[in-house]
Amino acid sequence: MSAARPMATRLLSRSLRTTFNGPRSIASLARVPSRVPTGSTNLSRFAAQQTRTLASASDVKTYTVREALNEALAEELEADPKVFILGEEVAQYNGAYKVTKGLLDRFGPDRVIDTPITESGFAGLAVGAALAGLKPITEFMTWNFAMQAIDQIINSAAKTHYMSGGIQPCSITFRGPNGFAAGVAAQHSQDYTAWYGSIPGLKVVSPWSSEDAKGLLKAAIRDPNPVVVLENELLYGQSFPMSEAALKDDFVLPFGKAKIERVGKDVTLVSLSRCVGQCLTAAEKLKSQYGVEAEVINLRSIKPMDVEAIINSVKKTGNLVAVESGFPSFGVASEILALSMEYMFDYLDSPAQRVTGAEVPTPYAKGLEAMSFPDEDLIFKKVAQLLRV
Repeated sequence: MSAARPMATRLLSRSLRTTFNGPRSIASLARVPSRVPTGSTNLSRFAAQQTRTLASASDVKTYTVREALNEALAEELEADPKVFILGEEVAQYNGAYKVTKGLLDRFGPDRVIDTPITESGFAGLAVGAALAGLKPITEFMTWNFAMQAIDQIINSAAKTHYMSGGIQPCSITFRGPNGFAAGVAAQHSQDYTAWYGSIPGLKVVSPWSSEDAKGLLKAAIRDPNPVVVLENELLYGQSFPMSEAALKDDFVLPFGKAKIERVGKDVTLVSLSRCVGQCLTAAEKLKSQYGVEAEVINLRSIKPMDVEAIINSVKKTGNLVAVESGFPSFGVASEILALSMEYMFDYLDSPAQRVTGAEVPTPYAKGLEAMSFPDEDLIFKKVAQLLRV
């Protein structure tokens, strides 16, 4: 191919060649059988915060979220030759956050593709490949940069299946770090959960633990619809127990199914991503200081959302607090409070409350940054105020 040809054209040509048997046509790749998603094994991680029994110590290994994501990618690349990864620095540099470490050496440059710094270009290339029958995984170095590709994600990926009358699916996974990190200021810290959660045609998930990360990412790659996977940079290096079942290559987590991370009877804390861990810490403090038993729900899936799990919990506790790091206006917590009025009003003993990030672009100064997002103490104080303890 001529060097004068556009980079996107050359990348697409490369992505249509497999490392197995030489060049193959789009049609032949589209006919390669895909693995069908299997049911999940919903395993727990903290013995004191369980709805089910923790596996024995001999069955449990500790994985960072980064390692869990890497394993999920490797397993799906191995299982389905239609799957490939593209993005900035995903190949030779092993990924900006090392999530794709070792994948280039294992699967080659036709399956793990470095792109130019052009989100609009490589996201559009990936959508085209998905419409042709492949299963691209598109990594954004941060979801803030995906704003350059918003037309491709929403107008091309999310809407094509509907606009084609159900004829043309678009199996594509968009993933990368979302929300605030540390010391990266306003243009690298925005939480896009509510943005993508509001778009028909997209499925949106946000993992907290290592098992969340692996199970949700594998489900996203296997799903025939476009899926947005919103990870958190501050969780990449955090370690969680991974059960033997979660280490298997058939482990997936279903969309639309939340997990009760801690059982309680006095108040329901509904959260996602990094805020789940903060809620668990606040719940332990509430128990130790006031004897309050808080139930903590890890949403995992934002769209579809497990509204039934929240309803059942509120029926038991009578109190609801939604916790997220996004903006208060038109956010995930706002949606949960609206749902509480529609489906849980008769079960609430107090007005539903929310704890969110501040209505301000993320400051660079460390002290101001700390004041801009929820922490364990803020959640603790909000619940204590609500319950008047």
